[in-house]
Formats: sequence, structure tokens, C-alpha cells
Amino acid sequence: MNGPQSGAKSLSEVRPQRHGKKASIPSRNRFKAWPPTSQGYPDIGNCTMLAVFSVLVAYAVQRALTAPSPSALGSDLTFLFQNDLNWQTAGDHHGAILLSTPVSNADAIKACAGINETLLPTDGVYFRDDIKNLLNYAAQTQSTSKERLLWVKTPSDTSEGCSAISVEGKIQKARCSSRLQPLCSQSAPYRRNTATDPNPAYQVQVKSKALTIVGTRDHLSFRFLGIPYASPFQRFSYSQVYNGTGTISALQYGPACVQRSFGTEDCLSLNIYTPYLPQSSSDRSNRNLRPVMFWIHGGGFTDGVSSDSDFDGGNLASRGDVVVVNINYRLGTLGFLALKDGVTNGNFGIADQITALQWVQQHIADFGGDPNRVTIFGQSAGAGSVRALLAAKPAFGLFKAAIAQSNLGGFGYAKTYSKYMPIEEEYTNYAQSVISAVGCADRDDTLACLREAPALALTNAPNAPRYIVVDGKYITTDELKVDGSGPAARAHVMFGWTRDDGSDFIGAWPGPETTALEILTRSGLSTEIASKALSSDLFPLSASGPNTTWNLFNQTSRIATVGQFSCIDQATVIAAAKHRVFPFIYAYQFDRTYVGWEPIAGTCGPASTAEFPHGDLKLPYFRCHSGELSYMFGTLGQRSLPFRDWDDLVMTQVSVDMWTAFARTYDPNPSSAFLNARGYTNTTVALRKGGRVGGGGTV
Repeated sequence: MNGPQSGAKSLSEVRPQRHGKKASIPSRNRFKAWPPTSQGYPDIGNCTMLAVFSVLVAYAVQRALTAPSPSALGSDLTFLFQNDLNWQTAGDHHGAILLSTPVSNADAIKACAGINETLLPTDGVYFRDDIKNLLNYAAQTQSTSKERLLWVKTPSDTSEGCSAISVEGKIQKARCSSRLQPLCSQSAPYRRNTATDPNPAYQVQVKSKALTIVGTRDHLSFRFLGIPYASPFQRFSYSQVYNGTGTISALQYGPACVQRSFGTEDCLSLNIYTPYLPQSSSDRSNRNLRPVMFWIHGGGFTDGVSSDSDFDGGNLASRGDVVVVNINYRLGTLGFLALKDGVTNGNFGIADQITALQWVQQHIADFGGDPNRVTIFGQSAGAGSVRALLAAKPAFGLFKAAIAQSNLGGFGYAKTYSKYMPIEEEYTNYAQSVISAVGCADRDDTLACLREAPALALTNAPNAPRYIVVDGKYITTDELKVDGSGPAARAHVMFGWTRDDGSDFIGAWPGPETTALEILTRSGLSTEIASKALSSDLFPLSASGPNTTWNLFNQTSRIATVGQFSCIDQATVIAAAKHRVFPFIYAYQFDRTYVGWEPIAGTCGPASTAEFPHGDLKLPYFRCHSGELSYMFGTLGQRSLPFRDWDDLVMTQVSVDMWTAFARTYDPNPSSAFLNARGYTNTTVALRKGGRVGGGGTV
């Protein structure tokens, strides 16, 4: 592995790389990834909270009375948007909503009015280019037929007949009494994920079992936010799937789980971003149901929230034609405390993820998602969660594929993400310090005392637990066994990392007298192994950097990346392939990133030049931890991150297309049929340069 390089590479760098050529790989395997105690609330406070809750319920019910639903409209709703991921021009592209039920022109106008839209106008800057790709793809995915015309808006100066459009994008006249599918306008604006549009015109409701869930849409997709997936639970107990009834307002993100100085224990919610809402989900063989991508955020099992702007699922859903789900789960002490009482066995956060997957199995078809095609994916601690779920028997059958992005394992800080400690060890080294810190050490009933303690006191206690343990139910082995000796889900997998993932985990920038051995041992590597790594020819001290301290940091960063990220994943995929544990196995490395987690300022992005004021990618920089997230979610615009060069746009297009291809086909190499149908030329060109466009295939 090389250090920061002087030139920006082509976008095909993100393609999966083959590893472990010496391993015997079976031919069928392919390498290609609070509330505080109620005592804290006086009675009047409880009454006030109840009154506020009643108002919110009443508001949600009122919205449900007015928001349209696919069942009430008697039609599937398919969200069409030609998404090139250029956030700077996204507002100039106009989407459409395709209704599945053919009707007369007069009824088509009424149907579009039912979702507060009109028949689609046939003007706009990008209309001609966009509509051909949109309708071609709709025809190939059976949202419409190749021979069918669709109703569009008839110009006011037309004297006779009504306007329709062919799949080829040709406008022509049709008898107004003809029964055609309506193609409606889509006027909801492009906006940041933190902005909630109060306009009820964009709201839509979905009926799922005993629930009515009111969401909205924006410029990219239908959005349902803050949906509770677990019933109310007692602290330090395992969550169960939500069994409530009635109407839920899913217009705003749910609160974060308790962490640092904020959050609440009533936090187990999920968000859904979807391009398709079926009229009915009773037929689970519906071929129009989309693959589901289930995101688990990182944050060291102590931080993180599903509403993070990097994780907005609208662009993945829109460009990749998938349903995206992201979740909150319990963190820190509240999510991972384990006691030696035989009941409080820890892993509450992992169990929450399984509860959310169970909710998805029960409800996601009503949001257009296929429960039989769920891919779990996560980054950092989220990747550690993915790895744990691959080993957790209660999760088996709840997903078909998994992507672990920058999973940690190996030495120092990274070890506990892939190697699970016994409850006794967690209790002795971590739980006891929390028990003492909150004044429960001398109480007869430790669990009862902990349930009364302030949530933030538990979370911020010294040496608080945040570790996956061998609990005997969810996790039964000390690591994911990929040699056939322990439980492992029969799932398609992809593991990967960024090129300099370890650069964020080796402490401060070296001083003039700092040695490489000091840096590595301070990071948790033993003196013996650190010395061997430094004396080998695998990690030479480069002289290509701008100064000697940069070169030293580069050398230790490469060792940390191998020792804490890539080695554990390479060993996993090689062993899994050898023992035929997973059907398809892929690995990748990101050689281009955009910022990421940057504890050492100035390391995760190139310096600016007059030609490239936002960063000159010909200059050296470190490809840091989390630096791929804005690319593969397509969310550079959520933080108004400028395109540093043309390849930044192509990189995010390629990344989104590969991740969603894996969700559709369990192969990250998109089929040429899909790319051609969508008009994704940049990805086609970039991947052909790297030889990674899939065969003809199907859409």
C-alpha cells in the first residue's frame, strides 16, 4: 500500500480489487464488501407532556385526513427524477410522478390533482434529455409498457385532442377518452435534509397493517422520517417491534439517542426514502418492489444519529432506484452495559438493529421495498455492527447481503470492533466504573439503581462500556467465524476501506523528535510488532512528501491502516472464500475521498491552488476515515461541498451506482443494461476504463 500520491487517479479506482491470489478460492466465490427517571418530572410536567402529545396526535390525524395515499388514488406512485447528482443544478431538472392505473384524460387531470399536481408540462431546460431516459427505464422495469402512451399536459393553445407522450419522448395527440397512465408533475423543491417543508401539498400517507404513516416528498423521493420501530421499553431491556396502532406523523426526524450532552432514550426510530409507493403490498411477488438498503451509522458506538446530513437517502433512492432505511440505535452505556446477573447481558444496541430489521420485514413492502432483498450496510462502528449481524443468529434471514465499510479490527483501539469480549471482562473493566460513578456500588439491587440514574450520568461516566460482548443469544462466539466453525449468515458480502483509514487513529501530528516507534506503540501496537513492521520492506519511509514529518506520518498511517482496517478484512474475505461461507465476496479500496473525519486538521484534503481553489487533487493528501460517505450517499450538496474538479462529480456517480448495483444484483459492477436505460454515461465510461461494467444483464 502506498502513501499519499502526487496525482489524482481516474474514477475507476473505486472498483473492487481482487485480494488473496494465493488462497484457494472456489469458483463459485468471486472477489470483486432518557428520560431521566420519572421522579425527575413533577405531575404537572407529565400533564403538560401529555397535552403536547395529544396535540401532535391530533395534528397527525388531521394530516392523514387530507394527505393522499396510493390506495385511495387506486394507483401505484412511481417517483421519476433524472438524478445526475450535481446538486448545483438539481433544481433545474424537473421530476415526475407516474401513476399506474390507465384513465381518461379528464380523470388523469383529477388524479394528478389528487396529489396536488398537474399533468406534466412538456417544457423545462432538461425536459427533452431527461424524459427519454426516465420513460425508457420505466418501460424496462414494467412501470409502463414500451407501446403505451402517457398523458401529459395539453398546451392551452391546442384546439383539439389531448397531449400524450411515448416512451421515446415524442409528444403526440390522443383521443381524450383513451385510457392512458397519467404522468404528473412533481413540484416539491430540492432542500437540505435538515429543512422540513411544512407544505401539506407534498404530503402522502401509507397504510401499513394497523398504522397510517404520513410522510412527504422533496425533489428526490418520498420521505418518511422518525417512524418508531420499537415499542416503549424499560432501560436495559431488549427492544421489541413496535405494536402501536393509529396515525404516525413521519414529517420530521426522530430525536437522537443519548450521547454526550444531548439525546433521549425514546429514540428508536427509522427513516425511509423511496421512489415507489404501491397501491397494495398484499402481493409480495410484486416485481416492482425495490431492493432495500438498510444503513447503520458509525460513531464508535458512542455517537451518531440517522438524521446526519451525510446519510440522507434521497439520492441513493432516486439514482439507484432502491428503498433506503436508516436507523437510530442505543449507544454507549445505555446500549452496551452488561452485568453479571444473567439478565442484563449487553448488546442492546445490536438487538435494536435486529428489531429494526424485523420492522422492515413487516412493513417495508408498503413503502415499495422488497423484504426479500435487504442489504445491510454501515461504516466504522456501523461496519462493526454489520460484522456482528453476520454472526448473530437472530438476524439470519432478515437480510440477503451486507456491506462493511471501514470496519475496525486488529491492534489498539480497533480490536474490540471485531473481537468480542466475555461479559465478565466487560463488567470488570467497564461496567463497575459506571456503577461506582453513579452511586450504585453499595445498592442491593444494582440494576434498579442504574435504571434510576440520570441518563447522561451513565453515558458520560468514566470508562463507560461501548463494546459488543458474547451475550449467549445475539453473539455466541468471540468473533465472526468464517472458517465454518461458528454461525455466519448466508449472505453476499462486500468489505472495504479508504486508502489511509488508519491516519485518523495514530494520535497527533509528529513533532520534530517523534519516532515512528513512539507513534505506533502509543496507538496500541506492541513494541515487538511495531519494530518488525518498521524494519520490513513493506512500509518504507517515503521521501515524496512536502517535509520529513509528513513522510513520517505517512509511514505510520500506512501501518495503522493495514493493522487496524485492511488486514482484518482481507483475512476475512480470503478465509470466507476458502471455506465457502458467503456466496459472493467482494472487496474494495477508496483511493479518492472528500474530507472525512479529520481529528488532525489539514490532513484529509489537498491544499488549494489558484487553478483549484477548493483543493488541488494533484497534491498529496490522506484518504481519511469516513471520506467516502458523501460520495456513496451522493450527499456532497447536503453540506454545500463544491466539486473540486470534474472527477468529484463522476466519483459520486460511480460510487452511488456501484453501491446500489450491489443491492440490486449482489454485484457492485452495474450492468450495461441498467446504465444504458438510465442514461448514466459517466459511470459507463469510467468503469469501462477499468473493465468493470457488468455484462448485458437485466435492468
